[in-house]
Amino acid sequence: MDNKPANDVAATVDVAYTRLLRHNPKSFLKLILIGFSLVLLPLIIALVDSAVTINQLAEQSRQAVYQATQIAHSSRVLADEIVAMERSARQAMILDDDGLLEGYFHAHDKFAKAAAELAALNLSSAQKQGLLQLQKNELAIFTQVNASRATPAKLQDSVSGFSQLLDVAHTFSTAGYNLIEQEADALQIKAARARKRVVWQLLGLIPFAIILALGFSVVITRPIRQIEQAIRRMGQGQLNHAVRVEGPEDLSKLGDKLDWMRLRLLAVETQKNTFLRHVSHELKTPLTAIREGADLLNDGVLGELTPKQRQVTVILHKNSVQLQRRIEDLLSYSAIQQQQSSLIKSPVLVQSIVDAVLQDQALAVMNKALHIDLNISPHLTVYCDESKIQTVLDNLLSNAIKFSPSAGRITIQAQVVDNRVHLDVIDAGLGIDDADSALLFAPFYQGRRVAQGYTKGTGLGLAIAREYALAHGGDLRVIAREGVGAHFQLILPLNDR
Repeated sequence: MDNKPANDVAATVDVAYTRLLRHNPKSFLKLILIGFSLVLLPLIIALVDSAVTINQLAEQSRQAVYQATQIAHSSRVLADEIVAMERSARQAMILDDDGLLEGYFHAHDKFAKAAAELAALNLSSAQKQGLLQLQKNELAIFTQVNASRATPAKLQDSVSGFSQLLDVAHTFSTAGYNLIEQEADALQIKAARARKRVVWQLLGLIPFAIILALGFSVVITRPIRQIEQAIRRMGQGQLNHAVRVEGPEDLSKLGDKLDWMRLRLLAVETQKNTFLRHVSHELKTPLTAIREGADLLNDGVLGELTPKQRQVTVILHKNSVQLQRRIEDLLSYSAIQQQQSSLIKSPVLVQSIVDAVLQDQALAVMNKALHIDLNISPHLTVYCDESKIQTVLDNLLSNAIKFSPSAGRITIQAQVVDNRVHLDVIDAGLGIDDADSALLFAPFYQGRRVAQGYTKGTGLGLAIAREYALAHGGDLRVIAREGVGAHFQLILPLNDR
């Protein structure tokens, strides 16, 4: 599959992040506020635009309702005054009483006022034309009535014109109502367009805001992840990686302080390893002399010993050997920490490694009358550093013997799984406390459970064993087991590929 688009996106993000770092705020809080503001900005713009659109629609609706109300009211006034003028004119004509025309002139004034109010409104051209026609016809009737004011009986022609004038008023009123309906339809169309516009804005701006939020979350969390990674490395003892934090100035300074702490820890670790190495070498020389002197006494070179004297020499020899192993553990651990422990690999039979370790531990096995169950193919070969893997297996078997009860059973088995050799050492002893599982391979750590009759060691055996396993590209782990006993599994690559 072609990963070029993904690589281009990653490169674009890195370039954008590098440009952002050049203008980084000095405070992590400012960076958060900037990110928060930029994420909210599109939504605020959409909200303001929606508010403006809704306000415009509300204003147009208000104006339309006001104009519709005015047109309806004035149109009704025009029709009512036309009826009033016609009634007054007919009464004056029938009774031949010009005094009754006062009602006509009063209705005429109201008609003129209502027509003026309508003319002041924002009417369409058709409405304006209809209103002018209505005023013109009314003015013609008014002129006739005013001319015949002295002889009301001659108002027959004028009275007959009111029917036509009323028809024109009704036509004008109907046109007004039609226009109101058109305005309402136009407002509905505008409202639908505004609603659609808001929906599209939300569909466009919400993903954009989410993308901005994700982008700033990367920018904000990257320095935090760098700090977390640096702390985790230092906690795991990986002090050779420089701490570099890219981000706001305060987090960058925190990264500098962490790097200073790393250098201090590295210096302390170097001093500790140097001290262990020097002390171990200083102790090794006099210890060798003590062990050799005990051997000479035990061999009778300086004369025959009494049984009690021979018992003392055996104790001296046994403890000197035990102490020498502790010193060798310290030297091995120091070499591992200084990365001076090189591997000399060669094809080795697993059975030969196990036989060599069993031979070294034969006396301890006999003392506790232990039964050793072997399940190893005689032709199984692994490519490894024989001496170091022998050290690993010796440590595992030594612990199994130490914690196994008398006449107990220890199982050593090996099998190939996925081109890797799994070498298991299983005992029936006290087992491993749950609280010890996480720290079992930590240097100098000693478990809560102690075997009777044994002195606590340095706590380096399992730590060195696992380092040797990891150096081979394998691992050493504890397999959870129900009931009593412990189960350790050494994993090694079958070959050096």
